[in-house]
Amino acid sequence: MNTTNKSCGCKCNAKKNLYDFEVMAQGGKTLKLDTFKDKVVLIVNTASKCGFTPQYADLEALYKKYHDKGLEILDMPCNQFGGQSPESDAETTEFCQLNYGTEFPQMKKCEVNGDNELPLYTWLKAEQGFKGFDEGHKLTEILDKMLREADASYDKKPDIKWNFTKFLINRSGEVVARFEPTADMTRVEEAIVNLL
Repeated sequence: MNTTNKSCGCKCNAKKNLYDFEVMAQGGKTLKLDTFKDKVVLIVNTASKCGFTPQYADLEALYKKYHDKGLEILDMPCNQFGGQSPESDAETTEFCQLNYGTEFPQMKKCEVNGDNELPLYTWLKAEQGFKGFDEGHKLTEILDKMLREADASYDKKPDIKWNFTKFLINRSGEVVARFEPTADMTRVEEAIVNLL
């Protein structure tokens, strides 16, 4: 039975944690996220031609360092921000592996905002809304200006603002943190270590 989910305001079955969702893996196979029970999961919407794309190196370093301790990273390529992920799924994977040696799972390209957004992202954004870009980052002022010109009240909405927004999920499948792309990766690492 469909009911109104108070946390996201939508008419959907109430979702309690990560394990209630599934996404499309590359090749069109469904990946049920209960596969990651008892893991710490970092979910990142990515793009191959973005100023933040070098974060792939940081993500791979985290994956190598903590995967054996229970960290999983889900790469969710998305072309909604400046058209910065225009390639096919296979081309995106090849780019990431050749340039950054990525080994963590990469999903099928998806949408994270709007009418066609993944239900996973509807839930993530309802659990952890936008709290602002990190002061002091060299791109904060540029992002704020660009987004405010498009929507004067952009900062009051939970939508994903740009590529490389990260959601951290604990071992119980609950969203415990959201990091904007301007977040220092040492902060992301510290939060991961606290959950491991």
